[in-house]
Amino acid sequence: MSQTVPSFAHPLLRVATPAAWMNQACASTNVLLIDHANCEKKAASTALALMFAYAEDLELTDKLSRLAREELRHYEQVAKLMRSLGVTPLRLAPGRYAERMRRLVAKSEPHREVDLMICGAFIEARSCERFAALAPVIGAPLGDLFQGLHNAEARHHKVYMDLARRAGKRAGVALEPRVEEFAVLEAELITLPDPVFRFHSGPP
Repeated sequence: MSQTVPSFAHPLLRVATPAAWMNQACASTNVLLIDHANCEKKAASTALALMFAYAEDLELTDKLSRLAREELRHYEQVAKLMRSLGVTPLRLAPGRYAERMRRLVAKSEPHREVDLMICGAFIEARSCERFAALAPVIGAPLGDLFQGLHNAEARHHKVYMDLARRAGKRAGVALEPRVEEFAVLEAELITLPDPVFRFHSGPP
């Protein structure tokens, strides 16, 4: 059955998840769960990597340590559901989304720190947008899982944007032009046809 996307509003994102992606997600729940479990692990790994990269920033390490713990708890929730449904974890090749977003990140400091935080904010924002879109249409028990994850992770993009603002202010880097560049790219990746179905992929 064709799915519609709930009314869309997000302070960072330009576009809603396309209905075609929603249809594919509802028809490919095993791949959706496997890739999402991987996303939760990657989110924790990203937070830890940033803690090491900017270890002198105690506020950053404090905020991202809490975020990393939350991501790992959410991975455990997804993995538990996979076991209950008999979904076997598989190695999936990564989709284009995160790699293309990170390709936009500056190579040198202080711009690199600002960009990494902006990139993290967009990835977290899209995750929550998809949780909210999927929860009412995909059915239990996945719908319950995604609703819970949306409630738990709704502030994650704000954590990254606050860190981006701090880094930008400290370095004298203008934030809004970079946010705009990431927003344009992110919207393209979500709306343009994508040959590989993943949690953050574009429509088929």
